[in-house]
Amino acid sequence: MQIADKYAPQQLEAKWYQYWIDKGLFHSEPDHREPYTIVIPPPNVTGMLHMGHMLNNTLQDVLIRRARMSGKNACWVPGMDHASIATEAKVVAMLHEQGIEKADLTREEFLKHAWEWKEKYGGVILKQLRKLGASCDWDRTCFTMDDPRTESVIRVFCDLFEKGKIYRGVRMVNWDPSAKTALSDEEVVFKESHGKLYYLRYKVEGSEEALIVATTRPETILGDTALCVNPNDPRYQHLPADARVIVPLVGRSIPIIRDEYVDIEFGTGALKVTPAHDVNDYMLGEKYGLETIDIFNDDGTINDKVGIYVGMDRFELRKQIEQDLVAAELLEKTEDYTNNVGYSERTGVAIEPKLSMQWFLSMEELAKPATKAVLEDIIRFVPEKYKNTYRHWMENIKDWCISRQLWWGQRIPAYYLPKGGYVVAPTAEEALEKARIKAGDETLTLADLRQDEDVLDTWFSSWLWPISVFDGIRNPENEEIKYYYPTNDLVTGPDIIFFWVARMIMAGYEYRSAEPFRNVYFTGIVRDKIGRKMSKQLGNSPDPLDLIEKYGADGVRLAMLMSSSAGNDVMFDEALCEQGRNFGNKIWNAYRLVNGWSVAEEAQSENNRLAVAWFEEVLSRTLAEVESDFRQYRISEACTTLYKLFWDEFSGMYLEMVKPAYGQPIDAETMEATKRFFDALMRMLHPFMPFVTEEIWQDLAPRAEGESICVASMPAAKEVDEKLLARFELVREVISAVRNIRNQKNLPQKEALTLRVMTDENYPAEFAPVITKMANLTAIEATEEKDAAAVAFLVKTTQYFVPLAGMIDTEAEVKKLGEDLAYYEGFLKSVMAKLSNERFVQNAPEKVVANERAKQADAEAKIAAIKAQLEALK
Repeated sequence: MQIADKYAPQQLEAKWYQYWIDKGLFHSEPDHREPYTIVIPPPNVTGMLHMGHMLNNTLQDVLIRRARMSGKNACWVPGMDHASIATEAKVVAMLHEQGIEKADLTREEFLKHAWEWKEKYGGVILKQLRKLGASCDWDRTCFTMDDPRTESVIRVFCDLFEKGKIYRGVRMVNWDPSAKTALSDEEVVFKESHGKLYYLRYKVEGSEEALIVATTRPETILGDTALCVNPNDPRYQHLPADARVIVPLVGRSIPIIRDEYVDIEFGTGALKVTPAHDVNDYMLGEKYGLETIDIFNDDGTINDKVGIYVGMDRFELRKQIEQDLVAAELLEKTEDYTNNVGYSERTGVAIEPKLSMQWFLSMEELAKPATKAVLEDIIRFVPEKYKNTYRHWMENIKDWCISRQLWWGQRIPAYYLPKGGYVVAPTAEEALEKARIKAGDETLTLADLRQDEDVLDTWFSSWLWPISVFDGIRNPENEEIKYYYPTNDLVTGPDIIFFWVARMIMAGYEYRSAEPFRNVYFTGIVRDKIGRKMSKQLGNSPDPLDLIEKYGADGVRLAMLMSSSAGNDVMFDEALCEQGRNFGNKIWNAYRLVNGWSVAEEAQSENNRLAVAWFEEVLSRTLAEVESDFRQYRISEACTTLYKLFWDEFSGMYLEMVKPAYGQPIDAETMEATKRFFDALMRMLHPFMPFVTEEIWQDLAPRAEGESICVASMPAAKEVDEKLLARFELVREVISAVRNIRNQKNLPQKEALTLRVMTDENYPAEFAPVITKMANLTAIEATEEKDAAAVAFLVKTTQYFVPLAGMIDTEAEVKKLGEDLAYYEGFLKSVMAKLSNERFVQNAPEKVVANERAKQADAEAKIAAIKAQLEALK
């Protein structure tokens, strides 16, 4: 190989990614090594790569590449989620464009279209992840609806049903009128919505009196079956026990019931009861045996059960009912009102509480070991703050509605008998056997059974993911599940802590009696540089593939990593990608610089020996810091540390220390050490910037076919000589001070200076050759006397002097010193004004007075030094 003159990341990336794939470097099989396993949070099959995926998958890739280089058998399992609601919506939209409606198709016909869509358009995101450099074991790619995963899901459903944990019943559910399916509580997002509070007049039957009832949903009066007041409310104690009211516009006579559930202090103290469309009303309905009238079709339009407003959309009806109530003089007033309304997380429409026959999973027993695992740190959350969120939800857990009224997904394995009842079985054939026994009828055939139309919630397949990807449900004793499970780290967003993380933990304990992963790293939300959440609507979310095309994958990865820390939102700025690319360029040019040096068989200079000794210690100290950062999942901090190590310490200091004079060679020993450092630095940086590091590592030494930095060993930290590093910090300060004097006095860098030093224990004499070269000195001379004509500076307790006689413009220097003297004399005068004020000295806190006296001493010392310099210049 011969490294190119210019850094062109796009040319490197495709080449090396294909090399890694061809050599099978990401593939894992169980062996004697310690396993390190990550399962990818499966992106939706409909998904396209966005900035959140970039962050999440970059972090996973850093962890997996580091584990691979640490000698572990690293296995990163990729895959996709079938995303029932999102995928079905995409397929329905596609068919609609072709003039085909879902309602006109059989289930089998629709699913044929859905699978065709999946094969054609699904999974683009997995191809896109390759552009990022994701080192997944692509041979293991799974799909939550492929045969092994589907069979696993069906088996789990049957098992939990047999254990009495799955049941069927009519319950109040969250209904999505757009997707026409029930949703679990976790799929409902509550948002502040601005609407109206409508005060309706319910006339008391047989009198002129009307009771005023406030509601935000006047359309639901169609389903009212009672009016409820508190028995202790004096406003309603005059009403007889059997009093009834007339529902406005509907004309239905309904009873007044009395229950302490109604808050006397809130509103008018009278509550309309609609058992079919409100959770609390449903409970009142159960308690008092009220009629339940479901007024909505599945699409949110009004059905024909009441006989009025049939077919109207619920929100159109709200406007119409307001007009009709005004016309009938049954609307007392309206007020602007803000309340929290539940919206479907998937389709964004307002959900409708609806009574529906659904399948539920009882969660209380499943939650107990899963709660304990997190609270006792068997599973560690990073950051820890999410433990409280998790605990609160788990301790208040509700049963999970697992059925969805869709066709795309795993169909519920329940089969209904012709004369009532049902059986649950993994296959139709097993269901038939059970049905014959249950019905006592051996003549039953498959044609007599009707399978449940619903599918299971998508999360019911993804909660098994860490087990099912290793076939641990169907074959619980297989070699892979025993080797790779529990997995090590899960990287995910806190927004799915309940949807997914908690449920995977429950499934892990139910089916493996062990945690599914040992650590959960929660990422933050990716926001733009002014803090707004990235979204298509705001137009502030760049296309990650465009960024990769422009800055290279390494540059974008570095940008994501340096701007993120666990649990904190990422303030993303495209300028960070440019910084990332510039860093790649810095590495490239540093390598080309070193590669351009000629080597001579000559003795190593003392300067070079010291430089090598110092950088060995810097490298070891940084390795230990990075190791500590990874143990604490401070991945962003580890990245920043390595960035500074290469940019500041290696390029900015070490290479400058050993760089030979123009046209001169470098000694072989130093060159060997420099290439050794380059090799170590490339390995340390590889998990973060895989492409540029591979290119340079391959060029550093002859490599055999199939060799790769991917599987090279991570350098190991040695014991650090802290004393040497502390002494070198003094060296750095001396060099910096001499350079500052050059800048202040406009002295060119090429003009050599002399440095005089009043030596003491803080003078790093052993590094004199380094100071001489880096500060461009002719000599370092020991002196016992202060040199008033020289520019002086102090490093710790050591005094240094740079004689500048004949090098500077005396007149300009005298003028500048005069200005400095006037400033410090004025400053001293203001300090003395305070200290000569007896009231200040007596009343001010002792610390404040001591601070003023320190200012006095400092100013007097500076004035004395300036006067001495002026005297010397005369």
